[in-house]
Amino acid sequence: MQEVSLLKQLTLAVMRGQIRASRDTHRPGWHLAPSVGLLNDPNGFIYHAGYYHLFYQWNPLDCRHGSKYWGHWRSADLIHWEHQPVALVPSEEYESHGCYSGSAVIADDRITLIYTGNVKYPDGSRTAFQCLAQENERGEYDKLGPVLPLPAGYTGHVRDPKVWQHDGQWYMVLGAQDKQLQGKVLLLRSNDLREWHPLGEIAGSGLGGLGPFGYMWECPDMFRLADQDMLIFCPQGIAAEAERYRNTFQAGYLLGQLDYTKAAFDHQAFHELDAGFEFYAPQTTLAADGRRLLFAWMGIPDEDELYQPTVAYGWIHTMTCPRELSLIDGKVIQRPARELQVLRREYRQWQGRAQEAPALSIRSAEMIVDVSAPFILGLGDEMMLVWDGERITLSRRNLRTGLQEFRYWRGQLQQLQLLCDSCSIEIFINQGEAVMTTCYFPTEDPIAIFNGNAELRLQHWLLSSPMLE
Repeated sequence: MQEVSLLKQLTLAVMRGQIRASRDTHRPGWHLAPSVGLLNDPNGFIYHAGYYHLFYQWNPLDCRHGSKYWGHWRSADLIHWEHQPVALVPSEEYESHGCYSGSAVIADDRITLIYTGNVKYPDGSRTAFQCLAQENERGEYDKLGPVLPLPAGYTGHVRDPKVWQHDGQWYMVLGAQDKQLQGKVLLLRSNDLREWHPLGEIAGSGLGGLGPFGYMWECPDMFRLADQDMLIFCPQGIAAEAERYRNTFQAGYLLGQLDYTKAAFDHQAFHELDAGFEFYAPQTTLAADGRRLLFAWMGIPDEDELYQPTVAYGWIHTMTCPRELSLIDGKVIQRPARELQVLRREYRQWQGRAQEAPALSIRSAEMIVDVSAPFILGLGDEMMLVWDGERITLSRRNLRTGLQEFRYWRGQLQQLQLLCDSCSIEIFINQGEAVMTTCYFPTEDPIAIFNGNAELRLQHWLLSSPMLE
């Protein structure tokens, strides 16, 4: 009965909210966004039987982080997406306060979801269960219940299982907080997805030469990239520095070698995945052709969220564009998924001094800028990008405080690729050497305005808006 009631409330929220949301000029043209309510972490990103499936954390009842459902999209091409039946509704005692993040695998030729059931108690304490749900013939998901209770030695903050197969065994990484309030990643093994054996901590605060490194590690993802094992995670509690760790919480990675026999991960230094304002909880999957693809939540769980103007229209947050990951000369490279090129429509190119460049629409557009000297780029009267020859500074006005805030990237700049939508810009630096992702909310039709004496070569496309069905 609880599930029926929740579904009735969900249906009412969608019926009431969709028309209001559609009137918002900031609704994205080609990024994935919730019909109503709040979207956050991508979940269960997987390719199976000709389709990409992308599940997502969803609160359809509010723009706040309340009880979480799993929404579900699928696509044959990463461009045209279809709504699927809601995958998970938090109706059971073991998930009473939300079906939290997790992943998906193919077992018995069906998609199986592994997620965290979140439970909070009246005294303020909490616990967590790792749970299974399996696809049925109707494209819905039948819950199989918890398969892993809270492990000993950790607080109730244990969540976000990512599962994969290696040498005929299932492995899981879990984000965790130990009793000393330090963030960790746990490794577990199973023969059948149901009985799990803990192998130990493979990374975390105070381990692997990191020193103190956050009170909680969320959303781990472990996979092979070229000749390295890559662990993506989101450490919480890292102190900001002058030019890095500027967001409330970070998303980054460690490269190294995972020893499955010893349950040990010998890794290099931590690197942020994105140098912009909004990027969190990334998750990856393998495409049919072997590419490693990534989606992330274009948001940060902090006090600034509810100041976004989309809240007045009953929705908040989008996904990033899908990205391809590769490892080149020891560097992780992120590029927009090549499938996105089919969105390109009207093409224009120009070359000359920056201050003489034409104003270009960026409401729904892609722009490639080849540079040789410092210049300034105004983006929709809301953001400014300054390249001074040594550092990129990206600035905007904070919606809560009204003060200017800044993000930085340092290096030698040759090229920028900007993917722009009605409420976001993703800036790929030097063909994916770095990325700066940000939300922004222009009050008028946004344009790009260049300034300075630098010689530039510009390529510009307007982008089509595929329908979400």
